[in-house]
Amino acid sequence: MHALTLGPAGTYSHRATLAVVDEVDFVESVTAIVEAVAEGSTRRGVVPVENSIEGSVTESLDALSRFDVAVVREVISPIRHALLAQSPDFEVVASHSQALAQCRDYLEANHPEARLEAVASTARGVEEARGDPAIAAIGHPANAGDGLEVLAADIQDRSSNATRFVVLAPSEERSDAGGKTSVIIYPHLDYSGLLLELLGVFADRDINLTRIESRPSGNRLGDYLFHLDFAAGLYEERAQSALAAVEDIIDDDGWVKRLGSYDTVHVV
Repeated sequence: MHALTLGPAGTYSHRATLAVVDEVDFVESVTAIVEAVAEGSTRRGVVPVENSIEGSVTESLDALSRFDVAVVREVISPIRHALLAQSPDFEVVASHSQALAQCRDYLEANHPEARLEAVASTARGVEEARGDPAIAAIGHPANAGDGLEVLAADIQDRSSNATRFVVLAPSEERSDAGGKTSVIIYPHLDYSGLLLELLGVFADRDINLTRIESRPSGNRLGDYLFHLDFAAGLYEERAQSALAAVEDIIDDDGWVKRLGSYDTVHVV
């Protein structure tokens, strides 16, 4: 089986994807990956959803709410950033916006004069650095070679830097089995204590919420939906009961999207 992920070859998404499939195709948009899975043009997609330093990848969250897909696995990958360039004499640092943010302290302390340029992926920045001696890139040290040197290694602001990726499949492959579940809740309501009421449903059933994120619904200012991950499978009675209780709370025009239950793979 092959999967679609962020390219070109050499991205952290590429490394995470190789942990679950043998063949990888590339695009340069998270939204395009999710849409391709939803439309059936690919059976698997891998997208980043959360980084331990910079938090959620909002494009991924918004695409998951827009398109009908299933989450069938998550991949946790440590992120090791290196500064790659043809020589120490560069003027621009090009990388994905998340990578630039994750190395903010290093760049401000060591290269405050360099101009930062956000590109589609870390691998795209590496490609630019190979073709232009005035450009440095941030990427995995394994992407050096072919004219690039590792000028500095492990430049991320925190050594515990890691990114969480999710493996997507068509919605009909959604599973109720697994130790973790992702859902999206759109209450279509707004009143004092609403969020507390929704969260209490899970606390009352001893379900640990491992992540909660609010995102604008896009319908109107101040209208939100909630991305929740919790440590239970949809096959469990307590999870079924909790989501039924949520559906009793929300408005008739609201909804709960069950992205699915899944297990976790860790890669080095």
